[in-house]
Amino acid sequence: MDISAEAPPKVSVRNLTKRFGALTALDAVSIDFEPGTFHALLGENGAGKSTLVKCLMGTYRADGGELEIGGTSQQINNPKQAQHLGLGMVYQHFTLVPSMSVAENLVLGEEDLSAVIDWKTHRLKLQAFLDTMPFRLDLDRPVSSLSAGEKQKLEILKQLHLGSRFLILDEPTSVLTPEEADQILGLMRQLTEEGRVSVVLISHKLREVEAYADEVSVLRHGRLVGQGHVRDLSKADMVRMMVGQDQVADQGKRVTYADPEVALSVKGLTVENDKGLPAVSDIGLDVKTGEIVGIAGVSGNGQTELVEALAGQRIETAGEITVRGKPYHKTRKEMDDLQIKLLPEDPLNNGCVRGMSVADNLSLRSFDKPPNAVGGVWLNRPAMRAAGEALIERFKIKTQGPDAPIETLSGGNVQRTVLARELSEDAKVLIVQNPCFGLDLKAVADIRGRIVEARNKGAAVLLISEDLDEIFELSDRIVVMSEGSLVFETSRAEADLHEIGRHMASHGA
Repeated sequence: MDISAEAPPKVSVRNLTKRFGALTALDAVSIDFEPGTFHALLGENGAGKSTLVKCLMGTYRADGGELEIGGTSQQINNPKQAQHLGLGMVYQHFTLVPSMSVAENLVLGEEDLSAVIDWKTHRLKLQAFLDTMPFRLDLDRPVSSLSAGEKQKLEILKQLHLGSRFLILDEPTSVLTPEEADQILGLMRQLTEEGRVSVVLISHKLREVEAYADEVSVLRHGRLVGQGHVRDLSKADMVRMMVGQDQVADQGKRVTYADPEVALSVKGLTVENDKGLPAVSDIGLDVKTGEIVGIAGVSGNGQTELVEALAGQRIETAGEITVRGKPYHKTRKEMDDLQIKLLPEDPLNNGCVRGMSVADNLSLRSFDKPPNAVGGVWLNRPAMRAAGEALIERFKIKTQGPDAPIETLSGGNVQRTVLARELSEDAKVLIVQNPCFGLDLKAVADIRGRIVEARNKGAAVLLISEDLDEIFELSDRIVVMSEGSLVFETSRAEADLHEIGRHMASHGA
């Protein structure tokens, strides 16, 4: 199928409104998506981006307003109908069948697919289709053997093969290296410049928006609050539209330590995954006082197992860990004595007790100490509640109160709760993994500011993150983890985004 045979349609939403009970998720939003443009859709979590595109794709039915495609009013009731009208969506998580080949995944979803497939004819059609594309894949390769970047290309090829001329990309680069991200977005930009498709990009990475988008629309609290050509907007302009006039917190200046000591040292550490296979292979790393060391890497390269080993949740098969020169055996008493603090990935499930209150979760490190306990046994509930209230105010935790169950809080406020618990006293070693994943700009700025504050107070910070922007913003030194090994190291001052991306993509690059 030659996608140049039909130009992409103009898509317009007029006063689109969607309610969920008392919540108005979209409030009379009107946007024109011009044919052959690369349009970025921005907004914080809960701003209405997902609701808008789900209304476009027929997953949700709007309560008011109108959708026009090619100048004709349309009512889309399901994604299949959207596909008929040339609308397609590439979701944040892969929807491919790993055990099937590239060719088999491409033909899945074809409306006229017969029970017995004439593969000779299909392969000729698929090859002709790939000849019109700026990127191609081996039709016989199983999807399970593809890299993350190749899988994302296949997701896009699948939509184009099904006839999509208006393509929504939902956080398409979240699992890609910078080089893969630039390649894919560059190719999509090429298709829009050739007038073959229109692209709507949902992304929190403003670098990508500035580099590839023509126009931007910004949603906040369900309303359209800003639009414009990207060439006329600065990054600060876009942030201001996303968060309002309130200033995003500044991290402030960084303290420099003249002769820092090694606070956390890992030597020859080897850790197995749940299947008994090596996940971390003989790594060595030192983190000094007043330093943030960022570990960059594509998800699944041993980062989680490393954090679990440091937290005492997984037993290493070899190697040693020392804290300020002392062997570290990861007991609760040692963590307390050595002032080791931890913000794990997915803290609601890995750093909290879901059914307990905010105050109880804030006291998990101190429930058996005065004044929270009498004689180390009897809990002093009023003291725990008072301490919880103080931390809620100090760390700006949004909650109905100290007695509210922790699981009722938003993701950002769960993060703040765990940080409040871990940083209520000074930390000598702070280990954090993906601390801002999925959070809005204000929460991100606040949490990153707390991490820098801990560093400035003398903590040795080990930051494990899949967000390279976060790694570059926070780290003093950057290392790359690939296939369970640390394969590259650089200072932040000398770091090159694409060099780091190449090491992330392949071991020993």
